[in-house]
Amino acid sequence: MGVNFRELVVKTPIAIDDLKGRVLAVDGYNTLYQFLTTIRSRDGGLLTDSKGRVTSHLIGLFSRTTTLMQKGIKLIFVFDGKVPDLKHKELQRRAQVKQEAQKKYEAALSSGDQDEMRKFAARTARLTKEMVAQAQDLLSALGVPWVQAPSEGEAQAAHMVKRGDAWAVVSQDFDSLLFGAPRVIQNLSIEGKRKIAGSLAYKQVEPVIIDLQETLSQLGLSHEKLIWLAILVGTDYAPGGVKGIGPKKGLALVKQCDSAESLFKDRLFEEGVDWKEVLTVFKTMPVSDDYKIVWGNVDRSRVAALLVDEHGFGAERVEKVLDSLAPKKNQSSLGDF
Repeated sequence: MGVNFRELVVKTPIAIDDLKGRVLAVDGYNTLYQFLTTIRSRDGGLLTDSKGRVTSHLIGLFSRTTTLMQKGIKLIFVFDGKVPDLKHKELQRRAQVKQEAQKKYEAALSSGDQDEMRKFAARTARLTKEMVAQAQDLLSALGVPWVQAPSEGEAQAAHMVKRGDAWAVVSQDFDSLLFGAPRVIQNLSIEGKRKIAGSLAYKQVEPVIIDLQETLSQLGLSHEKLIWLAILVGTDYAPGGVKGIGPKKGLALVKQCDSAESLFKDRLFEEGVDWKEVLTVFKTMPVSDDYKIVWGNVDRSRVAALLVDEHGFGAERVEKVLDSLAPKKNQSSLGDF
């Protein structure tokens, strides 16, 4: 879900070439979900190997990561750890949404409506522990470092940017801003042409960068008040927020208040939601300094074993991509596997 700040943040287009030499902390779960949502067959089904195992996440990860590596961008993937207690209710809600979407997908499948099939199939995406492990194996084989967050990956990624270990967080969500990320880049993993749902037309999706200080200045808010606004509108820790308050109305209310107590007094949240607990989650989210960031060499044999041998990727295509990153040095070609 994330927080709905789409109408409020200041987005500036940025060219991929402008990111050359930059270190970017990628929200791993968010990125893999994008691939599971967008990389599908015409009927909306996930792409699979000959054994029926899902490969959409690996296709997207290999294709997009190597493209960005070729552009001279240095990536660090950050993966979620323990789920905060307050987030379990949101996860239950998402599971229910996926179940409802599955029913609508099956109905569309029966009627042969491909647009509806693709629409609802994308909403059934589930990221498993096995998929995450496969993604981490592939990243290691490509020489791309990844970090295991103690809790929320976006909080850890934001922490790494604040420490100067990365320049920006890469995520489609806005939560990293709430954790203090100075810069957030969106659309980096889905850049290019995308079909508009229910239409034959396409739209161009380009990377954008959100600067936290620029956004705060534009809104006339402190970072503290930005978190208050998120709590009003709804976050993963209190999904419903306050009924009837959207981003613009919430912004006006926040500007009128000098304390969280005066803002949230007598506001009706969902049953059991305590705004103080939600605020505390944002301020005390566990992060770690115990990580190492080392970019290694591409291990062609290891990539081949995972993609070609294990999942039936085309050896010639994989080899061509790897040649652009790491020309062979007296190694057997992937076609020999």
